[in-house]
Amino acid sequence: MQDDKTNAAAYWSANLRLIAGSMFVWALVSYGFGILLRPLLSGIAVGGTDLGFWFAQQGALLTFIALIFFYAWRMNKLDKKFGLEE
Repeated sequence: MQDDKTNAAAYWSANLRLIAGSMFVWALVSYGFGILLRPLLSGIAVGGTDLGFWFAQQGALLTFIALIFFYAWRMNKLDKKFGLEE
């Protein structure tokens, strides 16, 4: 019984680390590059506009979609590691 609780706690801890890392990347791209660092990125042109604007309009969306696939891939690996795969 104690081993099941330890296994569940380790699984949940790994899941929370994955969520925290994904949220950090999302916040960095959305708020950091798109809003806070936009003046620094204004000199770099991407697709006819500056890089800060691109991150605010397109980069954050593409990063969010990539994070969804990354999270699903890592959770599948985590499920297999802890014997919880479907």
